[in-house]
Amino acid sequence: MTEHESASLEGSTHPSIRRYLQSSAVMPPSAAATILDANWLRQLCLDAGADDVGFVEIDAETLASQKSNITKTFPETRAVISLVSRMNEEGVRNPARSLANLEFHHVTEGINEIARHIVIELRKKGVRAVNPAAGFPMEMDRFPQQIWTVGHKPVAVAAGLGQMGINRNVIHPKFGNFILLDTILINTEISAYNRPIDYNPCFSCKLCVAACPVGAIGTDGYFNFSACFNHNYREFMGGFIDWVGEVTDSKSSSEYRKQMSNSETASIWQSLSFGPNYKAAYCMAVCPAGDDVIGQYLSNKKAYIERVVQPLQKKEEIVYVVAKTDAEKWARTRFPHKRVKLIGSGMKPTTIKDFLKGLPLVFQPGKATNLTLRYHFEFSGSESSKITLVIADKRVTITEGHIGTPDLGVRADSQFWLKFLADTKFLPLGLITGKIKMKGQMKHLLTFGECFVA
Repeated sequence: MTEHESASLEGSTHPSIRRYLQSSAVMPPSAAATILDANWLRQLCLDAGADDVGFVEIDAETLASQKSNITKTFPETRAVISLVSRMNEEGVRNPARSLANLEFHHVTEGINEIARHIVIELRKKGVRAVNPAAGFPMEMDRFPQQIWTVGHKPVAVAAGLGQMGINRNVIHPKFGNFILLDTILINTEISAYNRPIDYNPCFSCKLCVAACPVGAIGTDGYFNFSACFNHNYREFMGGFIDWVGEVTDSKSSSEYRKQMSNSETASIWQSLSFGPNYKAAYCMAVCPAGDDVIGQYLSNKKAYIERVVQPLQKKEEIVYVVAKTDAEKWARTRFPHKRVKLIGSGMKPTTIKDFLKGLPLVFQPGKATNLTLRYHFEFSGSESSKITLVIADKRVTITEGHIGTPDLGVRADSQFWLKFLADTKFLPLGLITGKIKMKGQMKHLLTFGECFVA
């Protein structure tokens, strides 16, 4: 502000400007220079309706993986508040998934309102704060890259509110995984911070493995992201995109009905009208961890499995899987009474960056048994990059640059490679025109396609 502009403001007769200039003479211009009392802040959060709360300083080592996203969302962040809202486990466990989805939606709305109330109270104290959504809305312009602004789960772990279970849910020491999370970013330090708990409430009972209809959770702890994404989130982003394809590709209503039953169409309508519905979330439903929950399991494990796990396993329902994936094999083998429906995936990459980042998410370890292969990829054109991809021990690792001697080398124009991924019929044209060049045995490309199914 120039000296002239400053003098002009001081001479202003506008009431708001006059009151601000008068108050600023005795009040600090920002609460960022103060420190919030942790006990007061904790009580504020509990009084607002949170069931538990934890605090983390922005520079905490345990928050390092999230710091860039947090400061991009709210650059002034000095500390982070993590909130927990408990869910009713009986609703989440019920085979009637409308009960579970009602619980998810209501608790999400509730914790968003709790966070909003806290932000309002902090504002009255001169503290600047924002509360990213507990669920939706998210930054859909980024899809299929990261659409959330803050990762609530790693923040909650850093704030001492639980640890990640093999079901990829945060398990609270008391409430188990029957919780939803939210985060508040503030421009003020807090007098005391929490640290991660020193044990994991998850005791690897593997009930989540047994209940998942698509085998997304491996007995070895491996998580098959694409299997979970394509079934449980069928009516969310990628699945909705695939459904739109069903609509636009159908030449008539009768042709559409051959692909989509009336109940499936009605389910899409329900998700559009009342909020997207999860198809399973059985990994959460069956989890017995947490002090308030574990007694039901330990007192009579057989009865717990019969009451909680088996109704979900026995439920007759559609299981959505992409053809020739580990999920299809699991569903057909473990749940022959469920109807397996083959679908397209909403995870088709539109950039080379998407392609490379998505490879671990669509990797099928069951297809990689006894494989040890090294690939070199080099992309040119609108996007350029070199990577080394290794499949070994049913795992995939990706590193920048070319390392070692490859079993197959691939050089490709980036845009043409994306066309090939969308439709394999482009491969012969790519090889003829030189848009795609390979060095090594072609069978290794076929193997690559079997291991990474999108």
